[in-house]
Amino acid sequence: MTSKELLNILVEACDDKRADDIATFNVKESSSVTDYYIICHAGSDRQVQAISEHVIEIAREQGKDVLVEGMKEGKWVLVDAEDVIVHIFLKPERSYYNLERLFTSGEKLD
Repeated sequence: MTSKELLNILVEACDDKRADDIATFNVKESSSVTDYYIICHAGSDRQVQAISEHVIEIAREQGKDVLVEGMKEGKWVLVDAEDVIVHIFLKPERSYYNLERLFTSGEKLD
């Protein structure tokens, strides 16, 4: 499986759980950590956790080793699925941290 295929599968996983404003970034050329980032948000901590749990499940089904941070609090969960890193926020936290500004050297994908 390519990293682009994994990206598409994990975007679909976010969408399955009704994540809002899903943004994807190709950072292959500027990052030694990952190929793609996904950023999205949800309306409640329970929804952030539900999206995160689904992303983790799908990534593991694809054979990926997954690292997770922030699940207990449910305000900002980071799911590292090797070639794709997913950030799932509560909306206020997403606005406050504004991670999208960090990826200006990467290509924003549709």
